[in-house]
Amino acid sequence: MNSRAPLSVGRVTFFGRHRGEVNCSAFSPDGQTLLTASEDGYLYGWETKSGQLLWRLGGHTGPVKFCCFSPDGYLFASSSSDRTIRLWDLSRAECLWVLKGHQRSVETISFSPDSRQLASGGWDKQVMLWEVQSGHKLRHLEGHHDSIQSSDFSPNANCLATGSWDSTVRIWDLRVGTPAVFHQELEGHSGNISCLCYSSSGLLGSGSWDKNIHIWKPNTSSLMVQLKGHVAWVNSIAFSPDEGQLASASYSGTIKVWDYNTGKCLETLKGFLDVAHTCAFTRQGKLLVSGAAI
Repeated sequence: MNSRAPLSVGRVTFFGRHRGEVNCSAFSPDGQTLLTASEDGYLYGWETKSGQLLWRLGGHTGPVKFCCFSPDGYLFASSSSDRTIRLWDLSRAECLWVLKGHQRSVETISFSPDSRQLASGGWDKQVMLWEVQSGHKLRHLEGHHDSIQSSDFSPNANCLATGSWDSTVRIWDLRVGTPAVFHQELEGHSGNISCLCYSSSGLLGSGSWDKNIHIWKPNTSSLMVQLKGHVAWVNSIAFSPDEGQLASASYSGTIKVWDYNTGKCLETLKGFLDVAHTCAFTRQGKLLVSGAAI
């Protein structure tokens, strides 16, 4: 997505057969499938181009809080307030593993760049790492003092970033041979951390209930820029694949697109949104999706 080109917002496709709020959305690596997680307890798979519903998957016994595809495109994962994580085969839309270990709602999951590990976090303040192939828990990371709402692996998979309602971002060192799991703590937000994500070059973005977005340089723990303009807390953020822009979804119902190098807001998208829970780019950067409560 060229950072100098304005978004074309006239062509909007609605995926409107959910029976509850859309808590999360994700594109498959090839951009052909859209995955949405709903408060109604189901996962939905859509054909991106036509908007056709491909499948509606049950199994969770509570609202589905998060969903994501593996980078290799073979699997997807979902987490729920039922305290479980499910790993699914994309080609068959079948559940492979049910991961159990969390004591409360699982709010966030993320695949490692090589698709071999999955990280999870939630209301029990625990971060857990799982082996994707076997479904076995590898280890858990402790240190946050409140619910963990977001997570993402660094592009080189050496680190995992987690965001919590204790208003901090922690970066955990996952390298083999590390005597103890060392973490950096990034402070600066004045509200709960609700979302975070890495860019492909290793910058880290975080969004908060303080209505602001911070862009960090993790190697130096320094704050690069603050993005200000939302009038309600920030629910979701996503870097465009070329890193020219960052999209953010807000509780106010707006999606903003930023040039984060300058801190300038390029577009404010309203549409027919109530609360904008989630936003995501396709890998090609040509499409932006938002999920909402309407």
